Amino acid sequence: MTRTHQKVSHAPPGKGNEHHTPVTAADGVERALRILEGRWKLIILFHLFGGQVLRFSELERAIPAVSQKMLTQQLRQMENDGLVRRIVHQRVPPKVEYALTDWGQALCPALDAILTWSEAAAGDTGT
Repeated sequence: MTRTHQKVSHAPPGKGNEHHTPVTAADGVERALRILEGRWKLIILFHLFGGQVLRFSELERAIPAVSQKMLTQQLRQMENDGLVRRIVHQRVPPKVEYALTDWGQALCPALDAILTWSEAAAGDTGT
């Protein structure tokens, strides 16, 4: 499968009829969770879902508790992992925007399912 970006360190898995063992399934989920690991990555993703294209300063304003350094680090990691696309407009002053790649946008249904699962678990008073 082709990569979404030249810097992607791994390609997204195909949609083949792969049969997983408990070990390979756990490994695959663990790899995915490592990509999403980081205090601000999920918040950044939710701000960019739905085709949003935001400038760095807009993300900073949207997430006031994050420092510039941490926001930069998280965006770079997400760009290297192929989730986020950095768009540089050559002008003075420079304009840099961020958007999700198709692969990053494909996370939306999975994260929505996790949110639904979490809400159901929070409402379950039987445990």
